[in-house]
Amino acid sequence: MRIVQRNVLPGFNITMGFTITYLCLIVLIPLSSLFVVSSGVSATDVKTIMSNLIVKRAFFLTFRASLIAACVNGICGLATAWAITRYRFPGRRFLDAIVDLPFALPTAVSGIALARLYSDSGWLGRFLPFSARGTEFGVTLALIFIGLPFMIRALQPAIEELDPEVEEAASSLGATRGQTFRRIIFPTILPAFISGFAMAFARALGEYGTVIFIGGVIPGKTQTISCVIFEKVDENNLVAAAVVALVTLACSFLILLLINLVQVWAHRRSKTA
Repeated sequence: MRIVQRNVLPGFNITMGFTITYLCLIVLIPLSSLFVVSSGVSATDVKTIMSNLIVKRAFFLTFRASLIAACVNGICGLATAWAITRYRFPGRRFLDAIVDLPFALPTAVSGIALARLYSDSGWLGRFLPFSARGTEFGVTLALIFIGLPFMIRALQPAIEELDPEVEEAASSLGATRGQTFRRIIFPTILPAFISGFAMAFARALGEYGTVIFIGGVIPGKTQTISCVIFEKVDENNLVAAAVVALVTLACSFLILLLINLVQVWAHRRSKTA
């Protein structure tokens, strides 16, 4: 007698139809509008728009600051995730909850808080040898703030799956802490590390609300890609805004594709190691 397994959710046809419809309405149709708006733009016009000095500097600043922020979050996020996951101490749950604070806060609130804190007369800004507001340092600081939770949350499950007995065995065989980390711990959590890095980097590329307060949106200096797109829309230059957004989308897609390929390679390498 054949037993029919019943699922709580509807069948494949219904769920797949809902998934495709939802993704089309939320993701594909809005993104395809960029192609529609910029479809009549010639290659010469695209080159003219992208060769603008302010636009080029915005691209360089955004990608440079996002990369630096993702690297900083990689180091600090790994240390934070390790401490929260591996150790038990008073206030651990509270610290774990604070990690998600950048998710819950409106970007304007976090931007105002950072701008006030790192101003020349702020609690931390007064001790800096330079001004954080209106500088690339301030923009990078904002991107670090909004990207850190992605790295921590990506690493925590991977660290929880690590077997402490393997580390103890390596230590009993004479391996130092550095050797244990390089040869056992980091190769195991590398796919999760790359995933967190990619999410933090992608999130930083599109940030707007936080950077406008601490960066000041100075053209050619602290103006990011998102700020340029908003400025073009505010000027009613929708074609230029769509072109810049489309080029940004293409660059982000290529970078994320490359990172995902590296992640697949790291995952296979960790399985065969």
